[in-house]
Amino acid sequence: MRTKRNRLRAGALAGLVAGSLVLAGCAESDRDNGDGGGGDSEAGGTFVFAGSAEPVALDPFFVSDGESFRVARQIFEGLVGTVPGTADPAPLLAKSWEVSDDGLSYTFDLETGVKFHDGTDFNAEAVCANFDRWYNMPETAQTEDLTYYYGALFRGFATGENSKAAVYDSCTADGDATATIVLKKPFAGFIAALSLPAFSMQSPSALEEFQDDAAENPRNTEYSTAHPTGTGPFVFEAWNREENVTLARNDDYWGEKAKIDKAVVVAIDDPKARADALTNEEIDGFDLVGPADLGPLEDAGMQIENRPAFNVLYLGMNQKQKPLDDLRVRQAIAHAINLEEVISTSMPEGTEAATQFIPEVVNGYASDVTTYDYDPAKAKSLLEDAGAAGATIEFNYPTGVSRPYMPDPEGTFNIIRTQLQAVGLKITPTADQWDPDYLEKIQGTDKHGIHLLGWTGDYNDTDNFLGVFFGQESNEWGFKNAEIFQGLDEARGIPTVEEQTPLYEEINRQVMEYLPGVPIAHPVPSLGFAPGVEGYEPSPVQDEVWNLITVSNE
Repeated sequence: MRTKRNRLRAGALAGLVAGSLVLAGCAESDRDNGDGGGGDSEAGGTFVFAGSAEPVALDPFFVSDGESFRVARQIFEGLVGTVPGTADPAPLLAKSWEVSDDGLSYTFDLETGVKFHDGTDFNAEAVCANFDRWYNMPETAQTEDLTYYYGALFRGFATGENSKAAVYDSCTADGDATATIVLKKPFAGFIAALSLPAFSMQSPSALEEFQDDAAENPRNTEYSTAHPTGTGPFVFEAWNREENVTLARNDDYWGEKAKIDKAVVVAIDDPKARADALTNEEIDGFDLVGPADLGPLEDAGMQIENRPAFNVLYLGMNQKQKPLDDLRVRQAIAHAINLEEVISTSMPEGTEAATQFIPEVVNGYASDVTTYDYDPAKAKSLLEDAGAAGATIEFNYPTGVSRPYMPDPEGTFNIIRTQLQAVGLKITPTADQWDPDYLEKIQGTDKHGIHLLGWTGDYNDTDNFLGVFFGQESNEWGFKNAEIFQGLDEARGIPTVEEQTPLYEEINRQVMEYLPGVPIAHPVPSLGFAPGVEGYEPSPVQDEVWNLITVSNE
């Protein structure tokens, strides 16, 4: 069982790759319970994992896709992680924290003795350097495409058109082990948000030497492509573009050292090709098992692990493009879609239809939102009323990728296109490669129509879904709705979940009446592993760090 994989690791990886790389990753918080790697008879070796596309960049602040985050979460860590196997926040580089009564001041007690991979000390000054870097980002980098998470959650920067809306105020280093963050306005999800890989702690020394945030494309700098420097259990070794990313064990890691020597992430964009690579002993594991491959893999003795469906797939509608600015047209599109048929033909078993833009387990889910049952006759009538019968609509969808919320983009596109054509709409298909074109077009411009996209929750908070989607005007959705914007801004500043819940429930009702898009489904993501892989714990927020993984020689 090891022979082929050992040959692959020795140099045949390039022959395996068919497209791009890596899936979402997230940090594990239980990392300080040992001094590492030895002692296990199966320790050592290389873990080869296949994702569906290549990372966009290695600086996690400038990315928002799970493909990049999987690699980032092996290299970097934030102040806050998650409880393993859950979406709940937990200490990581911060041992604990205290919050002021007004919800504006957060004091973090930091881990001591931690160093970045380049030997720079992790301390309160490093924390402040990172927060101040984000806040003072050059205006050229203040785009939805480059700084999506910071813009969505922290609302604005020190300069630029949204500076008055900025949540962040200041950071103070109170000695080496205490950092105090002050906000300009309450943000109830602040602690949970810090578990996002975009807000990982990065070496100030490495950033100063290798990164240029004002570059024409800060994703292509020497830092973003060759010198990512964090505190995590793996150090960056090499990125062979369109082939693989290689990581090596950090022997100086402050927590439990990795049991494997190296991790290699390869890119295979086709789900069936990923499954074949596993059964052919070319890889040790992969994400996003195709529905048709589940049975054959289990029959071949492979392991299947499911993540809880903490996600949503939706059909977005850009209201900057007519006739999508007409509510009747958006309602017609919703009534034209047969969700059961979409799910049965392009989603894995266990997928549930969505009624709103958050999963049922998230605080603020409302059981009484407006729903839009499959009704082609009503869809045609609404289009007639809107003067849009026979209208031509651009339909954007990605290629070269599988996502946890979108396992088969082309299959989902084809069935929805057929359903929309059945009510008289003329569909202009527009396919773009996921990296680098699709997200840049959908999030960075308004040059798109209806589109497939989705979200895997990063933490258990309604703001991480609705706030990210609809917290402010954006290129993706192209609308202004003061009631929704203000409601979300108010709710995110409420200090307790109990007080937030009725506000978020009402916002969910408002969103589904306004109907900026059609929630489609909550797909169940599956991972596949070789029989000898142990220690991989699936996370609903994909917070999966590989320091506890072993790969047997049998």
